[in-house]
Amino acid sequence: MNTYAIIALVCAAVVLLLVAVGVVIALRKRGKHSPHAEQERVDGQSAQPSRQGADEGGHGAQPRAPAGQASRPDQTGPSPSQSVEEPESSSSRMTRLRAKLAKSPNPFGKALFTILSKDHLSESDWEDVEDTLLRADVGAEASEQLVDELRSDARVNGEKDPAAVRAMLREKLLAMVDNGQDRSLLASRPGAAKPSVIVMVGVNGTGKTTTAGKLARLFVADGKSVVMGAADTFRAAAADQLETWGSKVGVPVVRSEREGADPASVAFEAAQQAKDSQADLLIVDTAGRLQNKANLMDELGKIRRVVEKNLPVEEVLLVLDATTGQNGMVQAKVFAQAIGVTGIVLTKLDGSAKGGIVVSVQRELGVPVKLVGLGEGPDDLSAFDPESFVDGILGAE
Repeated sequence: MNTYAIIALVCAAVVLLLVAVGVVIALRKRGKHSPHAEQERVDGQSAQPSRQGADEGGHGAQPRAPAGQASRPDQTGPSPSQSVEEPESSSSRMTRLRAKLAKSPNPFGKALFTILSKDHLSESDWEDVEDTLLRADVGAEASEQLVDELRSDARVNGEKDPAAVRAMLREKLLAMVDNGQDRSLLASRPGAAKPSVIVMVGVNGTGKTTTAGKLARLFVADGKSVVMGAADTFRAAAADQLETWGSKVGVPVVRSEREGADPASVAFEAAQQAKDSQADLLIVDTAGRLQNKANLMDELGKIRRVVEKNLPVEEVLLVLDATTGQNGMVQAKVFAQAIGVTGIVLTKLDGSAKGGIVVSVQRELGVPVKLVGLGEGPDDLSAFDPESFVDGILGAE
């Protein structure tokens, strides 16, 4: 093959190579500008914010709070389609619960009834009466005083009839329980601040959040407008539980979506919203805490101080479990020092053999029992009635 033939073949190969490269480039350009590819590009761009929103909290896409700060609390209320319950009226509630307490099967009352039904009361019987009072957590000083006065009066009057002695016991016990303290909630008194603020405090497991929800129902039944603040930010279900109570009676709840948020910030925001909405009452639920944890007790003081930048705190209700007995006295003293307690709520009082704490807590703290829980029903919270309580623990018919 001569030189000219070789050159011709090389040139043909180069031309074919250039044509092939040109075809590939043209096909690529055409693919980039096709309608299908353009749509995929647009879809990819529009999907990006959705992924970003999901990363920042999903629906609503609320911005995250900086580290160490609480996200801005939200106010939630019942959805438009959700039906709102009508709580039981105060008068009906009081009548029903008074009868329930008076007929509660109290072992304390049964023991006293057995002793005082004897035809003749010996010194040993009087000691048994005192021991029974002590087991009911009336307190050592109060029990001794009560028995001494009762025994002395029975001797002076020459009274031996068991029914008469029981009547004397009822009278003296009632005098101890109903000691003249004002049991009305400050928010219900004439001239109360508006919004009036109630802060709920207590140890874990006393039914504090449930009591806050029932208290809201109590005020709604009296025609009051209520806002609740979920300042228990340490228990995951606390805010949800409070919202459930609020939604049933149309009460808005201010909460933070971030677990572990600053409870004082939530309480402050709740106070601001109660003030802006001109509500009659704000109920602030706080986290349960052990009375021997100084830092947690100090936190209660902080919550009160922060709320009072917006509204005065008129009422601090300590929720006690009636079944804890004298241990409740220790709790009450520490909480009173930390935040200043204005009233006691006794839960689980129905059927409790430890109801004598009513006497001891009032004597030692000078703080009245204002409300009692007498069951698990939503309307089983009522104002404390001393006569019904005494009749209940003595087994009066």
